[in-house]
Amino acid sequence: MKRPSSIPNGNTIICQPPSTFKFAEGLCANELPKEEGLKRTTILGIPIDMNSADQPVPASSNYRWVICGLLFWVTTANYIDRGVFSNLAPELQRQIGWTQDQYWNMTVAFNIAYAISLLAAGRMMDVLGLRWGFTIACAAWGLAAMSHSLVSTVAGFFIVRMLLGLGEGGNFPSAIKTTAEWFPKRERALATGLFNSGSNVGGILVPFGLPFVVATFSSMAVFGPANGWRGAFLVTGIFDLGWIIAWLLIYKKPQEHPRVSRAELAIINSDPSETAVRIPWRRLLPHRQTWAYVTAKFMTDCFWWFYLFGAPYFFSDRFGLSLKARSGPIAAIHIFASVGSIGGGWLSGHLMKRGWSVNKSRKVTLLIFASLMVPVVFATVTSTAWVAVALIAVAAAAHQAWSANVFSLAGDMFPRRVVGSVTGLGGFAGSIGGTLLFIIVGQIRKAAIARGETGNYFLIFLAASLAYLTALLVAHLLAPKLEAVKIEEPKAA
Repeated sequence: MKRPSSIPNGNTIICQPPSTFKFAEGLCANELPKEEGLKRTTILGIPIDMNSADQPVPASSNYRWVICGLLFWVTTANYIDRGVFSNLAPELQRQIGWTQDQYWNMTVAFNIAYAISLLAAGRMMDVLGLRWGFTIACAAWGLAAMSHSLVSTVAGFFIVRMLLGLGEGGNFPSAIKTTAEWFPKRERALATGLFNSGSNVGGILVPFGLPFVVATFSSMAVFGPANGWRGAFLVTGIFDLGWIIAWLLIYKKPQEHPRVSRAELAIINSDPSETAVRIPWRRLLPHRQTWAYVTAKFMTDCFWWFYLFGAPYFFSDRFGLSLKARSGPIAAIHIFASVGSIGGGWLSGHLMKRGWSVNKSRKVTLLIFASLMVPVVFATVTSTAWVAVALIAVAAAAHQAWSANVFSLAGDMFPRRVVGSVTGLGGFAGSIGGTLLFIIVGQIRKAAIARGETGNYFLIFLAASLAYLTALLVAHLLAPKLEAVKIEEPKAA
């Protein structure tokens, strides 16, 4: 007998003789032959066979959090691969000979490739499935990250940066789709916050680990003092390969996984059931919910990119902090961001458990953290570096809390079978927003430096302080109740 797709908790009884039942999409039918003394469970008045021989299951489990752990691992690896280059950029600039303009052009090229990847990867996960789609994506960006060790020219770095961007876009659409598959709506923001905190762990590990790794490889004859950085790019492959092996060994769909109990499966499938019919993109674009999600990503993701790539320059320009002096502030920002990522996911889920609707829980949570973004504008006018650190750290934490809930909006409003596509579309918009912001920041900074105001970042931080409240207003107007999208099924031929 196949395991049921959704079973709430119940009491175990012995049927004498047993009733005859079959489970299909949570419904029973009197079809099986009778067997004396068969142990069954009565759940909401429905007898369930507990002696399924074809797929033994544990009595209880919380295996979905193991899957969340895998998502945390791969997100950490993703950001390690992404961060090695930017942290080594000053040293590479002296060795390779690029200019600052070329460095920022490489960053823009990465963002454009990343945007394209997000758009394509979401659809790839919906078509290929998570098991192999996620594996292919991780292998692609892992090989691209390692290929940085093979190049020695500016043109070569342009190519490998674009290859890395094309691969790395597969992470978040895949992770969000996995979350939608393994978690009910009330737990998705927390799960997203937990795995998304891996981006901050990666951001902490890279600057502290790189000096040791580079020094170690510099002492090896095969690399030498001038090329120790090449080994740093090779080390990143260990994280990626290890994850691929673990993913292939562990991952299955919840209803097929032998480590998932019936009770846990009931939790996972506690939301209304969905059909498995694939939906083409053209059926997603006309919906207001699609644009609510896309707008939220487009207007806010860019400022997270700015905190990642712009904070070191800000602390250097405004407060004159050296590379060593900046390590503490940058680490503090990522640590706070990790706390925000988890806390923001927990808060909306907690409100749902208290009986709040998904719509109210999500939007109140988003409003709280959008409001916490407002004070960040004062970071550019304070004369105390650690006050600026505190303001930016709070803003980074608020962004990650915001992001955990915005990511979950895709699963709130769309069927699971298209969550990957919707997430990819939103990620594409967010990456395009980041590219546009970098272009604007470059022009603002150029003008400020020309005026002799090297520490003037006021307009950039002002935009960051107001963007989240504006994005929430637009998203609310487009999806006032976070209504589930009713997508017309393709007509049968």
